[in-house]
Amino acid sequence: MGISSALNAGVMGLAVNAVKLSTISDNIANSQTYGYKRADTEFADMVLAQSNGDYNAGGVRALTYRDAGAQGSLVTTSNATDISISGRGMLAVTDGASLNQASSDRTLMLTSTGSFYTDESGYLRTQSGLHLLGWPADVNGNVTAPVRDSIAGLEPVRTNLNQNAVSPTQNITLGVNLPATETEDGAPANTYDLPIEYYDTLGRSQTLDFEFIPTPPTNPGDPATNEWTVNIYDQAGNPATVIATFTVVFDDTVSAGGSIASVTPGAGAAYDPATGDISITTASQAVDIFVGTSSGTSALTQLSASFSPLTVTKDGAPIGNLSSIEIDERGILQAVYDTGFRRTIFQIPVADVPNFAGLDAVGNSAFAITQNSGDVYFWDAGDGPTGTTEGYSLTESTTDIAAELTDLIQTQRAYSSNAKIIQTVDEMLQETTDIIR
Repeated sequence: MGISSALNAGVMGLAVNAVKLSTISDNIANSQTYGYKRADTEFADMVLAQSNGDYNAGGVRALTYRDAGAQGSLVTTSNATDISISGRGMLAVTDGASLNQASSDRTLMLTSTGSFYTDESGYLRTQSGLHLLGWPADVNGNVTAPVRDSIAGLEPVRTNLNQNAVSPTQNITLGVNLPATETEDGAPANTYDLPIEYYDTLGRSQTLDFEFIPTPPTNPGDPATNEWTVNIYDQAGNPATVIATFTVVFDDTVSAGGSIASVTPGAGAAYDPATGDISITTASQAVDIFVGTSSGTSALTQLSASFSPLTVTKDGAPIGNLSSIEIDERGILQAVYDTGFRRTIFQIPVADVPNFAGLDAVGNSAFAITQNSGDVYFWDAGDGPTGTTEGYSLTESTTDIAAELTDLIQTQRAYSSNAKIIQTVDEMLQETTDIIR
């Protein structure tokens, strides 16, 4: 029994070292494969029950696994949708066959990096057919209450649905200086006009006309009123009709001279004393106009200077064409348009499992969830234990060529040693046979 068990152990030694050699070969072959996680082989002894005065070799068995949680170095690229995870976690992807299935029925796979591009259908995918998954944002760029413990709610990232975009104007800053002398007794009754462009909900350029009218003193010799009436006209509607009006009184004290003392909204206007915004409604949308507050910053001022539109600003943009897709460290995927406007279209979560070594490798640097890996949980990038998402980068292979070559030498020696055991057992058996002769 001893000689036979030694022979079996030697044969098993050859087999497990052949397995070890296979993993080393895979690792070296994929040393330049982005996102590749090195395979490793561990040996476990097989112990048989022993009788008194006798010993039977149990042999050895090979246990192979991939360290899917190992983090390779990040390398910079020129493609905004080359995406990697800096830290713990992986990206959620699916295959092309699952695109038209319900989200809960799609095949979920995980990968640490991917060189994604927009295919003919507008989906972000890799050359190997992995489609990026994310939580879609609404028209305002918000992702509401995503499901985090399953694939439900994740959708393939598609960009051609956002080929064109409009950003209507919602906020205007009315940074204008009004001449202080105009509200004094005997001042000429000058009216000042200021046209301000805005963009409507269809991306068209429209104009709001602001008319500034000073209020003179009621009686000759009275002090300056410091009061102005502002009428607003919308060229998108009837340009002769006032859509909103408000009255502003300025402070002429030493400590707060020239700033707003009070704002009184008229027809078509609402004033928020906390924010300093005048809210109006144009022919197509609501717009907030910042004029200032009595206790804070004043955009409108009345100083002893000429009428000056100093800091008149607005948001919004005309119709823009999609020029690129970018992702930030929080996983926010934005469509960037040629007008400079950005729109959030998806949020890319970072997947985490309790045991990355328990994931099942399915090829193309992707892995599937198994019972050994534990259940997946989707975090916002950078939250919890997970790392951040990085655009313009790919993750290198975790293969260390020097370490693999060292393992190769050791495996070769171990294989030769096991072969020597088989040769020795063969010689001993031959000696036994020769005794009979």
